[in-house]
Amino acid sequence: MSIRMARNAFALVGAGALLLAGAACGTGADGSADDGRPTVVTAVYPLQWLAERVAGDRAEVANLVEPGVEAHDVELTPRQVGELGQAAVVFYIAGMSPAVDDAVAQEAPDTALDAQTLTDPLAPAEEEGGEHADEHAEEEGHTHEGEEPAHEEGHTDEAEHAHEGEAEHAHEGEAEHAHEGEGEAGHDHAHEGADPHLWLDPTRMGPLAEGLAERLSEADPEGAETYAANAQAVADETTALDEEFTTALEGCAADTIVTSHTAFGYLADRYGLHQVGIAGLSPDTEPSPARMAEVAEIAEHEGVSTVFTETTVSPEVAQTLADEIGVSTAVLNTLEGGPTEGGDYLSTMRENLAALTGALDCG
Repeated sequence: MSIRMARNAFALVGAGALLLAGAACGTGADGSADDGRPTVVTAVYPLQWLAERVAGDRAEVANLVEPGVEAHDVELTPRQVGELGQAAVVFYIAGMSPAVDDAVAQEAPDTALDAQTLTDPLAPAEEEGGEHADEHAEEEGHTHEGEEPAHEEGHTDEAEHAHEGEAEHAHEGEAEHAHEGEGEAGHDHAHEGADPHLWLDPTRMGPLAEGLAERLSEADPEGAETYAANAQAVADETTALDEEFTTALEGCAADTIVTSHTAFGYLADRYGLHQVGIAGLSPDTEPSPARMAEVAEIAEHEGVSTVFTETTVSPEVAQTLADEIGVSTAVLNTLEGGPTEGGDYLSTMRENLAALTGALDCG
C-alpha cells in the first residue's frame, strides 16, 4: 500500500478545468490570450505564485496542478497538452512530473523554461548526503554536547548519523547499514534523481523571478520594465524571508529533522539542517520494517522531538514512527499541493519556520 494519500479522483478533471479556466479567454498561436496578454502555464504552486507576482496584470497565469494534488501526480488531457503548446512561457521543473515533461517535449520545447536552469541545483552529494555521510561517520561515537553546531552545510542522508559506539568497526558495513532495507522500499537515493523542491530555499526565488521576467519581456517587450520591477520585488520579499529563517534557526538545540520523505533537501542545505526521510524523494513507496527501525534509532540517538508529516502525504507511517519513539508530529508543507488555506508561498513558509523552531528548540 502506498504511503501517499489516495489520489484525488477528480484530479485530472480538476486540473484540466483549472488550466482551461486560466486560459478561458482563449490562447492564440502566438502564446497570447484573446485580450493580447501573454500566457504563462506553470506546473507547481510555488512557480504559479512567482509567475503571478512577476506578471502582474500584464500576463495570464494558469497552473496545471489542482490544489491539494501532488505535482508528481498530475495527468494532462489532450486538450491541456494542446493549450500548453500555445502558451508564451511554460514555467516548470524538469523531472518533477512525467506527464508535464512529455507534454513539454511534444508541444513546447521552444517556449519551456526549466526553473532549474536559472539557479544552481543541489549536487547529488548535497541532496542525499553523499561524501558528507562518510565525513560524519568518521566522527561517530561523539555527541553534540560541547561541540560547535555542524551548520556549515545541510545534510539529508541518514547515513550521516552514525551511531555512538560503532567507531571500532572502522566503517565496516557502514554503507550497507545506512541503506539497509532501502532496496525493497524503493529508497536507493542514488538512483532517485535530483530534488525538484528548490523553492524551499527562498534565496533561489529571486533568480527564478529574474529569469521569468526576461522571458516574458521577449514575449511582451513593452512590459519589460514592469516585469523587471516585479521580479525585484519578489527578490526583496524572499530575501527578507531568508533572513527570518537564518535568524530564527541560529543557535537551535537540535539540527535533525525527520520527514515523511526527503523533500526538504534545499531547506536543509540552506539552513544547516540534517534531513532524515522515512521515504526517499518519491513518497509513493512504503518503507520496510528495517528502514523504520533505522529511522527510529537515528531519531532517538539525535534527540528528535518531532516527526514531520506533509499535507499531500498520508500521515499514517509518520504517526506510527512518532508513536513508537514517543514524540509528537507536526506539519512541514512542501507547497507542492498549494499553500495553507487562505495563505500564499510567503505565509506558508513562515508557518514552516514556526514548526521548525518549535521542533528544534530554537531560542
